[in-house]
Amino acid sequence: ANMKSNGILRAHIALLGCNIVWACDYPFYNLLLGKYLAPAAMVSASLIVAAILSWLPLFWERGERIERKDWGIIIVAAILIGVVRKTMMMFGLSRTSPIDGSIIATITPLLVLVVSVAAHVERFTLRKLLGLVIGMSGAMAIIFTSSSAKHENSELWGNVMMICSGTVTALYMVFFKRLVTKYRVTTLLRAIYTISAVVMLPFGLKPMTEVAFHDFNTHNWLATAFVLIVPTYLPNLLLNYSLRFVPPTTSSIYTYVQPVLAVALSVAMGLDHLHLDTLLFALILFTGVGLVISDNRQ
Repeated sequence: ANMKSNGILRAHIALLGCNIVWACDYPFYNLLLGKYLAPAAMVSASLIVAAILSWLPLFWERGERIERKDWGIIIVAAILIGVVRKTMMMFGLSRTSPIDGSIIATITPLLVLVVSVAAHVERFTLRKLLGLVIGMSGAMAIIFTSSSAKHENSELWGNVMMICSGTVTALYMVFFKRLVTKYRVTTLLRAIYTISAVVMLPFGLKPMTEVAFHDFNTHNWLATAFVLIVPTYLPNLLLNYSLRFVPPTTSSIYTYVQPVLAVALSVAMGLDHLHLDTLLFALILFTGVGLVISDNRQ
């Protein structure tokens, strides 16, 4: 029992860690995407780096054999979480503000609930249904107000792509939990990132060769180094580790950390400013998610 409680504690620390890293993504990606790097170049380069990092654990641990029957679902997972989610997120962030993007990411627990109900993993209760309606209305309000002239850094389609990215994350967290408990996290990520890097390379090779590195200043180089090395492999290692001990709905709670830090960083870096209507709609979204989470804890 003590070992299990230690594992749960470590899982919560891991969740906090990966969401802090993801919060830093929003302003740093916004600094680069569409200005210095095409989204396809960023996706491909970050997947290649993640694939290389995923092989490093073999220096200190023995390789684990994956059963033949599991390769099909691992390929689907690689395409979903590696290629589709990452591509939608990069294109989304290149066309929306870091503040809007980070707030929309907090819709993940609601999307996890929808996917879980559809997969017969969970059932709707009145509180969950109410939370879903309130939370979704807040998210939709943020998406549609982004097209107003006052929100000069946001676009409607950028926010829609962020929703799509969150939906893919929810699908992964619900349907691939069995794989996470069956294999070591390092084994799973090695397979997922190697496959996704190979799948994405034909789409990202040309954009990567067209990057104007001579236009980069020190800040751009540091931001590029951060987004290529840190946000892909490390947080997903922590996320997948946490899924061994806690349910998807619990792990999705920590997305709350992201907008708080992302807003603070974006404003401090002069990339964005917080609008009053965005804050109001964010509070509506958080209320809905809070209702869903409180119902799961009962």
